[in-house]
Amino acid sequence: MFDYGNLKLIWWLLVGVLLVGFAIMDGHDMGVGTLLPFVGRNDVERRVVINTVGPHWDGNQVWFITAGGAIFAAWPLVYATAFSGFYWAMLAVLWALFFRPVGFDYRSKIHNATWRSTWDWGLFIGGAVPPLIFGVAFGNLLQGVPFSFDSYLISTYSGSFWQLLNPFALLAGVVSSAMITLQGACYLSHRTEGAIQARSTKAGIWAAVVMVLAFVLAGFWIQHIDGYRITSIINPSAMPDPLSKTVVKEAGAWMSNFHQFPILWILPILGGFGALNAATLLLLRRTLLAFVSSSFAVIGVIGTAGASMFPFIMPSSTMPSASLTVWDSVSSHLSLGIMLVAALVFMPLIIMYTSWAYGVMRGKVTIAHIQANEHSAY
Repeated sequence: MFDYGNLKLIWWLLVGVLLVGFAIMDGHDMGVGTLLPFVGRNDVERRVVINTVGPHWDGNQVWFITAGGAIFAAWPLVYATAFSGFYWAMLAVLWALFFRPVGFDYRSKIHNATWRSTWDWGLFIGGAVPPLIFGVAFGNLLQGVPFSFDSYLISTYSGSFWQLLNPFALLAGVVSSAMITLQGACYLSHRTEGAIQARSTKAGIWAAVVMVLAFVLAGFWIQHIDGYRITSIINPSAMPDPLSKTVVKEAGAWMSNFHQFPILWILPILGGFGALNAATLLLLRRTLLAFVSSSFAVIGVIGTAGASMFPFIMPSSTMPSASLTVWDSVSSHLSLGIMLVAALVFMPLIIMYTSWAYGVMRGKVTIAHIQANEHSAY
């Protein structure tokens, strides 16, 4: 089995993989929900849009649940501290997600225009709000979160909900929202035809432009934000103790990993180029390749944030030495080892059944299909 230090690093990578998987898989059906009221102009068109993701959205939630569970089990201090500081933001995500299962299952049960329109906007909220809040949360992590620990490692959060809505965090939210909207637009363009496909293509192109502009602006901005740097010696295999290190804040510190390892510049390039390439492929009607390119853009954006912050996971702006890192906020050696075995068994199963489900239900969703399955389609 791997030693403790390597297991800590492996779980940092695995959590990143789970976040990327969530953004790609659950992200595209959230993107579809975001676009629902705009690319579907009447009830039948909106049912076409809903049925592109209706059979899959709940299966895709596995990535979200697994990522949350992995953070809880692998990084318990991060989980506890984040849910204390971001409590109302997390509740907003939860409340928004409530609209999804009810909206998908009950939206078309009653043939009433007001009823269906209400649930269409409910699905929009369920698709648009979580990516925005997740982006805002990442923006705040990059600036540092106002929390501290006492000698018993009990955390105290000294910020407020409204402080989370600062300019840089909102810009990060725009990047996240545009990225997920692009993912949904590429998927819709691949699964639909005619007017719906044309509107989805147009929305995807605009989303790609907004995403790249916001991503580049955030990249320039972050060079002037106070980042964090560990100044004491770290033993990766030591028992976790977030108060045993010394940390300084300095402008440009988030760029140090890119200066030390130039190969990491592939990640932001992938984020920007992937989005622009997806927009180009949408124009050329190469919709499947556009979805693949958009997925690479997701990898690039999330990877850029992770590479910038490493080894930090949740920096503290009020008590820098209490910042939570890959090395000192993790579970025990035994717990990480057992979890790794479980991940190696179950992650391939998730990928296999997801691939099978999408393979079986591939192809275009058409207006004729909805009309022929009036009582069984979503």
